[in-house]
Amino acid sequence: MKITLYKYIFREIWPTFVAILFVFAFIVLATRMLSITELIVTKGVGATLVGKMVLYLFPDIISFALPAAALMSVMLGFVRLGVDNEIIAMKSAGISLYQLLPPVLLISLIGLAISLWLGIMAVPWGNRSFKDLVFQIAKSKADLGIKERVFSEPFDGVVFYVNSFSRSGQFMKDVFVVDRRDPEVSNTILAKAAKIIVHPKERTIVLHFINGSIFMVDREQKSARTIQFKTYDLSIGLKDIMAELSSRRHSPKEMALGELWQNLKNLPQDSTKRNQMLVKLLEKAALPLGVFLMGLVGMPLGAQMRSRGKSKGIGLSLAIFVVYYLFMGGIKNLCETGAIPPALGVWIPDAFLLACWIYLFRRVVHERPIRLRALLFWRYGVYP
Repeated sequence: MKITLYKYIFREIWPTFVAILFVFAFIVLATRMLSITELIVTKGVGATLVGKMVLYLFPDIISFALPAAALMSVMLGFVRLGVDNEIIAMKSAGISLYQLLPPVLLISLIGLAISLWLGIMAVPWGNRSFKDLVFQIAKSKADLGIKERVFSEPFDGVVFYVNSFSRSGQFMKDVFVVDRRDPEVSNTILAKAAKIIVHPKERTIVLHFINGSIFMVDREQKSARTIQFKTYDLSIGLKDIMAELSSRRHSPKEMALGELWQNLKNLPQDSTKRNQMLVKLLEKAALPLGVFLMGLVGMPLGAQMRSRGKSKGIGLSLAIFVVYYLFMGGIKNLCETGAIPPALGVWIPDAFLLACWIYLFRRVVHERPIRLRALLFWRYGVYP
């Protein structure tokens, strides 16, 4: 009897879990496709490279969508049972809410396991691969974008004109470069020769100029100066290549557990960089726990709804999801600045979800309605 009931509830939840997961993933991916589309139009990136970008971004997107999927699938499953009076029928048959927990625990544990695997393995791999791919695109643009005796702009804000260019040795002669990346100063570089040097580990491209001059003019053209040089290096980094995309990636997110732990040992105590590393390390456990608790919170919220069914459940789920991520983002910033110890602060959103679940579950078990509007009025000292 119990196994049949558990299967029935699980089958009610898991299709919604999968559907919501992919709907949220599609929405998040659609927002990022705006930047990727710009690469196709303005940078000439091919469909194969775009497909790889989407693949590398997908683990991070799924990780973001998991809490919403866990919360909404469980809530909507129990909303459906409540609207059809099946929960009342179960209670009449002597089945308590406690006995309905196992399938919810199972779906929440599945979400926890997926989130844990994504955080430890897939997300760092995807972020590293994404940056490597962006760098490879930049390198190929440097190779293909520079043409002899033609003005070209292979990188944003950097205009080239070369008399001759050997692609095999990446060597240029009689080089004219205008660098407008700095909004305060415009640099014009004239050199007899230059060479493109690639540093894959640092993900930078260095333009090594030989025997030339730099003409520096400020934005208002009120002052100028000239510098003679024998050698001069101009660095092009990811932020100069594709700023909008690369700014979404943070170096700690690329690191696996071993790398994060090793970096923590080498960084001074109370430094911002160390706090960022520690937050990212602890999040690999805190975020999966949040997914698990989201699934549990969805059960009492869905079970207490009787009217306005799924529309009310979806709206309430989205509100909880947004509040959770805003709360988590605020706590994360405080932890990274050192205002709250990271070892404590990272767990505050999970503690909040746990407290919410205990409160909501006890209210529903004792058949006391959850009046969210009344709680909101009470918060501001006004009673409905």
